[in-house]
Amino acid sequence: MNWTPDDLMTVNAARALAGAGTCFVGIGLPSAAANLARRTIAPDLVLIYESGTLGSKPTTLPLSIGDGELADTADAVISVPEIFNYWLQAGRIDVGFLGAAQVDRYANINTTVIDRGPDRPEGRLPGAGGAPEIAASCGKVLMVLRHSRRNFVEKLDFVTTVGHGSGPGDRARLGLPGAGPVTVITDLGVLRADPETAELVLTEVHPGVEVEQVVEATGWKLRTAATVGVTAPPTTEELTALRDLRRV
Repeated sequence: MNWTPDDLMTVNAARALAGAGTCFVGIGLPSAAANLARRTIAPDLVLIYESGTLGSKPTTLPLSIGDGELADTADAVISVPEIFNYWLQAGRIDVGFLGAAQVDRYANINTTVIDRGPDRPEGRLPGAGGAPEIAASCGKVLMVLRHSRRNFVEKLDFVTTVGHGSGPGDRARLGLPGAGPVTVITDLGVLRADPETAELVLTEVHPGVEVEQVVEATGWKLRTAATVGVTAPPTTEELTALRDLRRV
């Protein structure tokens, strides 16, 4: 089966959920990846959405956290305060899965506003939602977004969600209990946070992508691993499941 760069991104994002028990899911690309993981590599994965649904099993990708199918297919529907106070902030969720409009070298996120230049109004974005709490309290955070200089920037126009702040030690200083963003999956490859510097490092590219492409598409001087690997192509099972999820 043929695949697209978005297919490669979503499939590899789903693979990153192998072994996870619970996942706090953002709408959009993270939701596609998490639902694909539940249909393939992580069948027992419990999907949790901000609207209060636990164990949702949608047959198609939800349009928003308020999509009725999330409630219809959930194991339980609880209040939003319970989602945050009991499940998230108490450290009961293994993985948070987020998207972003902008991300910097330390995996800090902007989903609030874009500076569109002199004499132009700011570009307003959806905002924080639960992302700051997800990045603070989940065991670890995965991110998925398309790779370009518009998205991977030297300096965020607005810091909506703290990833690793300005470098090592910032999360501890701010009292953030989770490990923060550990992996960023894009349509070009995979970046991982260096355990020592907290900076995102290119570790893998997707089939057909060159390292130089990723470096050029990044707004800072991107570090690369000593050996940059190549992700495995999508399987027929993965592509079939993904296309079934995307059906209208």
